[in-house]
Amino acid sequence: MNEIYFLTFREARMMLLFNGEVRVNLDLRKTNRIHKVIVKEDKVVFPNESEIEKDILKKIAKDENTVYFLKDSHIYKAAIAHGGFYKLVPTIPPTIEINGVRMHRTKDTNPLKDARSKVDTVNPQENEFVLDTCMGLGYTAIESAKRGAYVITIEKDPNVIELARLNPWSWEVFNSQNIQVIQGDASEVIKKFNDETFNVVIHDPPRFSLAGHLYSEAFYKELFRVLKPKGRLFHYVGNPGAKYRKKDLQKGVIERLRNVGFTKVKRVEETLGVIATKP
Repeated sequence: MNEIYFLTFREARMMLLFNGEVRVNLDLRKTNRIHKVIVKEDKVVFPNESEIEKDILKKIAKDENTVYFLKDSHIYKAAIAHGGFYKLVPTIPPTIEINGVRMHRTKDTNPLKDARSKVDTVNPQENEFVLDTCMGLGYTAIESAKRGAYVITIEKDPNVIELARLNPWSWEVFNSQNIQVIQGDASEVIKKFNDETFNVVIHDPPRFSLAGHLYSEAFYKELFRVLKPKGRLFHYVGNPGAKYRKKDLQKGVIERLRNVGFTKVKRVEETLGVIATKP
């Protein structure tokens, strides 16, 4: 099977600087691997002899918000228009944008740093069991597995899973022996787990307006049930509406977590989340 080459505005602009041999990275900077492409007057020739017209490269160079990939001599957007509009955004590493909303924080950070900061709050240890309720691109699952934990990660949206399979930064989710992916709604999947299964839960749901049931007391009871005694929970909440509507979603989350039995519940401002412990 032909190798897939990824292109963003960065690589396109480098290729347009001059004709001749240009050295670029074509895996979204997942590695330091360098590829040699040949830029001619009207086209660009890639290492596998695939070609694209220079006019297409000029269009990519102007698009700072989309990842492209070259496969079988055809150029595609890393995007899906099905039940909404999903696309990879060329942050490093990429994030997913769904109907114009990015899944990761990208202001003053990047998706990998964002994921690591969330994982750090509960610090999974070697041989511990982690439940990652909302996989996304899998960065928190990968980071947890790198620390020696066993991770079960859940993703409801098949479009997100498809983009994760495409994204080089997510490939470890599907190849690590320490990670198991389950497609489904976390509120239903969690009911299948035995009591006191996990040492850690990382709960990073979509915003409240899109998945209110994942912020409910009923769901928090399930999180409490599947955690072992002294188990740790990180819950990303964000702070939607706080600036303009004076709403405090985190306060309601804290109250509901305490209601179902969690202790040591407190905000973690740098991650816009809440941590808690099962006694």
